[in-house]
Amino acid sequence: MTNSPSIHDSYPDDKKVDASYAEYTVKDVSSGDSIRELEGQEVDDLRLVRKLDLHLVPWLALLYLLSFLDRSNIGNANLFGLSQHINLTSTDYATCLSIFFVFYVLCEVPSNMIMKAWRPSMWLPIIMIAWGGVMTGMGFVRNFEGLLIARIFLGATEAGLFPGVSYFLSQWYRRHEIALRIALFFSAATAAGAFGGLLARLINLMDGISGLEGWRWIFILEGIATIIVAFVSFWIMYDYPDTAKFLTEPERRHTVERLHLDNDGCSYEFKMKFVWDAFLDWKVWVNAVMFHGALCPLYTFSLFSPTLVANLGYSAAQAQLMSVPPYVVAAFFTVAAGWLSDRLKMRGVITIAGGAVSSLGYILLLCHINTSVDYFALFLASSGIYPLIPVITAWGSNNAGGSLKKGVATAIIVSLGNCGGIVSSFIYPKEHKPRYILGHAVCLGYCVLTMLTAAIMWWYGVWANKKKVERNEARGRPWTAEEKKALEDEGDNVDWFFYTI
Repeated sequence: MTNSPSIHDSYPDDKKVDASYAEYTVKDVSSGDSIRELEGQEVDDLRLVRKLDLHLVPWLALLYLLSFLDRSNIGNANLFGLSQHINLTSTDYATCLSIFFVFYVLCEVPSNMIMKAWRPSMWLPIIMIAWGGVMTGMGFVRNFEGLLIARIFLGATEAGLFPGVSYFLSQWYRRHEIALRIALFFSAATAAGAFGGLLARLINLMDGISGLEGWRWIFILEGIATIIVAFVSFWIMYDYPDTAKFLTEPERRHTVERLHLDNDGCSYEFKMKFVWDAFLDWKVWVNAVMFHGALCPLYTFSLFSPTLVANLGYSAAQAQLMSVPPYVVAAFFTVAAGWLSDRLKMRGVITIAGGAVSSLGYILLLCHINTSVDYFALFLASSGIYPLIPVITAWGSNNAGGSLKKGVATAIIVSLGNCGGIVSSFIYPKEHKPRYILGHAVCLGYCVLTMLTAAIMWWYGVWANKKKVERNEARGRPWTAEEKKALEDEGDNVDWFFYTI
């Protein structure tokens, strides 16, 4: 690390090698350099990252595709008669939607702590088997109470996947690489929105088979698919770079080293101090509020977009098809935002821009000009809000110093964010059709909240980085490896750790 880094570059100098890695020569091709040599073997950094992408991201995206399908397919099932067949009132249905998020939120932090202490390759498949079993069982519920209990267990068992994978990726990629990978992983959610409607329509054709309604088959078949993929995951998934069998020994050591440099000397140990550091850090909670502001509109869109499209005059089957294009466009912008955010090494501007686009969509929905404009507004709403999730997740992870604090902070941010799902379940009651003014207004307010909190975090990051630069300049010499080691428990408070803005 140089004495006076730019406040616009929150990342360590890759060419500065810690004394404990003195036997290596490090050069990063992504920064314009070429290779790293180890015992006569060359490791191309860019090729290594692509290898990580190939072995990690596609399978993780598949897991999240199934997760999002399983939590949101209740909206598709409802279009095909769920509420009518088990006699749900509007309040009953909203309660079943919201109870999922209550237990989802409660179980996220404990799940990440278990995964940190254990092994991702074991923990994630186990929770998948659990929620796949719950999802399959939902196909046999007969009343409100049965559906409510199933949604409780679904929330508790699904809770560990998104924060777990977000933390898992941070243990493989550097800070300015993580947003794109989370975006690729999270784009599975938009694919689930597009694919889920088509799949639900096809599965509903099984209506009457074995005496079961079509909506029951949606739950049963998607649950079975999750269980199958979960068992395969025991052989497909990896834990951490130092044990990854798909990497050569030089690649493993290089991956560990590049993460060590990017971590700015923060601790990797499991100490309860780092748990409390995460809970007591105000920045974590501001990021959590920001994430909450983004997730409420996102969940309303995933749960109610078929209903909103049907409200434009389409049949249930047509609404499933017409809800696909907004998701496809949102998937493109999700990946583009992740790439741009990493490329610029900036999160705040991207977050504010996404919030503004989504706000415009909800303003148009509130104005209710005509059917065509309303449908276009759904594109704006989804294209603005979906890209925010990977960017905000990466932002919170980037600014938490230390492995355990990063894991707990990520879980806190995702937990509070998912409280937005509780709110989203109640703001689009069918009694408010066709305008749904309350729902659109609440989503607009949440978009504004996201932009305001992003502006606060951007301003603080610029200010704090400037102060750290000034203190480093006054110090007059670089930090040694011994000094960094002595202060490694201080996390992101140390003067050589610069915040992502």
